[in-house]
Amino acid sequence: MADSTGRNGSRGSRIRVLLVDDHQVVRRGLRTFLEVQEDIEVVGEASDGDEGIARAEELRPDVILMDVKMPGTDGIEALRRLRELANPARVLVVTSFTEQRTVVPALRAGAAGYVYKDIDPDALAGAIRSVHAGHVLLQPEVAEALLSQEEQGSPAGRPGSLTDREREVLGLIADGRSNREIARALVLSEKTVKTHVSNILMKLDLSDRTQAALWAVRHGIAE
Repeated sequence: MADSTGRNGSRGSRIRVLLVDDHQVVRRGLRTFLEVQEDIEVVGEASDGDEGIARAEELRPDVILMDVKMPGTDGIEALRRLRELANPARVLVVTSFTEQRTVVPALRAGAAGYVYKDIDPDALAGAIRSVHAGHVLLQPEVAEALLSQEEQGSPAGRPGSLTDREREVLGLIADGRSNREIARALVLSEKTVKTHVSNILMKLDLSDRTQAALWAVRHGIAE
């Protein structure tokens, strides 16, 4: 299977992307479009979750475009295993499945974004740039599905349970800022920011930053 790792040395500023989809025609279409983007480089392809994991470990891409439904190891299981391996790639799920039972597990497993295969090509390129920059990217109906799931689960904390500083940190999380960026913005140490993030998740009964970002939007702490 061809890849373009040999070019990386001369194009190190490009966003390195791995395509993981069981349909060759989909991979070919994505590659054809993405390779004309000046700041994006497709470094490899995989046809299922197992191969995707192996290629991600081998190529160390910046962003992985991952389908959900694939034979053998599906996208959700691949996401879980990549997280266990502490692979640094940001995973953008690109799928035709819109059901809540697919959306929510993918985000729980660590997806940085979730878009549909009918997304406009230019919007897809923008989505890749967005998740690479550290943002959480969800199409409106996907965010709605996740919020609906949260409402059906255990009751979350209330805004009043947060300190003023925690609200500031939460707003910056919702803006897609990393701990380092939050530390710089608030003139704090990264260790202090990590403590604030842990306290926010604990107080609001949330498990990750994606949930925290959505919670912030829902409660008017961010837009």
